[in-house]
Amino acid sequence: MPTEAAPTIDDLHAAYAAGESPREVIAAVFRRIAAVDDPGIFIHLRSEPDVLADAARLPAFDPVGHPLWGVPVAVKDNIDVAGLPTTAACPAFAHVPGRSAVAVERLVAAGALVIGKTNLDQFATGLVGVRSPYPVPRNAFDPARVPGGSSSGSAIAVAQGIVPIALGTDTAGSGRVPAGLNDLVGLKPSLGAVSTRGVLPACRTLDCVSVFARTPDDAWRAYEVLRGFDPEDAYSRPVVTQTPADATPVRVLGVPRSADRLFFGDVAMAGAFEASLALMAPLADSREEIDLTPCFAVAKLLYDGPWVAERHAAMRSFLATNAADVHPVTRQIVDAASRFSATDAFEGLYKLADLRRVTEQIWSRIDALVVPTAPIFPTIAELAADPIGPNSRLGTYTNFVNLLDLAALSV
Repeated sequence: MPTEAAPTIDDLHAAYAAGESPREVIAAVFRRIAAVDDPGIFIHLRSEPDVLADAARLPAFDPVGHPLWGVPVAVKDNIDVAGLPTTAACPAFAHVPGRSAVAVERLVAAGALVIGKTNLDQFATGLVGVRSPYPVPRNAFDPARVPGGSSSGSAIAVAQGIVPIALGTDTAGSGRVPAGLNDLVGLKPSLGAVSTRGVLPACRTLDCVSVFARTPDDAWRAYEVLRGFDPEDAYSRPVVTQTPADATPVRVLGVPRSADRLFFGDVAMAGAFEASLALMAPLADSREEIDLTPCFAVAKLLYDGPWVAERHAAMRSFLATNAADVHPVTRQIVDAASRFSATDAFEGLYKLADLRRVTEQIWSRIDALVVPTAPIFPTIAELAADPIGPNSRLGTYTNFVNLLDLAALSV
């Protein structure tokens, strides 16, 4: 269980305003890494002198002009950081980019200090966090259970108090499931709100850069830095976003009807969700039970439909020459995508369009929808016995969000 939380952005900026230096903050980060002693968190950890050199290049303290001034951050290792290898948790895939991803460039321009690259389910294929040739990051509350994935290392870096902010990606829930299983905030923006240029694709039509943080405020402040149109990213788009202070009050809160509260026998997770609903009751004027059947039908398209072929498209060239270097479960999933035809892809698009129209009727009646982030909390031993089943169940309430292009927050 975590024994120390990273300071929030406000905490850090108050300390800097009082005279503390980035050198002291960075030293504390590396002491915390040593104390946590989890070799599964980082695939590539920068040296303390290298991070200090970046800190020395920061302009004078200016939290308005540089809203992440002196804030340590971690970056998932499918997102490019100039000068550091990008492996996507596959050593044979490793290459050193000359330029950082746009998301990283924006963090650094805002004053953030990159500490290192974090572990993940290989090629961001999984929601469990154990499909990696590197050591499995330990869940912050129970090391016998999965850390969640695919952004496992980023989640644990925040949960263990190493950094206040970490970048992940979210194609089917990878930025929310690890947050939910480690008591964090996981922010998944809508498609194109944050540029994915410099991010290794999983499914290009669905991929989003996500944020892990301890608090909603920190997640929002990171998102404010990250968001913005990128004309060189074909999927980027201008997104109008209200500030939290200006957001429209929630009048009607949607919740799953009883038949759609699926926990697959996990009594603890079911109880936690019911407790969460009770806590959220005062946030809305009323709540309405929602039939999630169309949402579940959308989710089924992601894993059982032709969208898995997008992963094959992203990895096809590498697989042709390096199949033996790919994690066996990842290879099994991607190889299965070859069974889909172009006809299947179009039929999937038609079905998604029909289901999207049906779900629009849901949103006409509610302002927000509350669902479990994850319905189960499997052990690593359970994953060893069944590598696919628990992973699929973890995406029960996250998969449809990506295909419907919704924004989501795990809290």
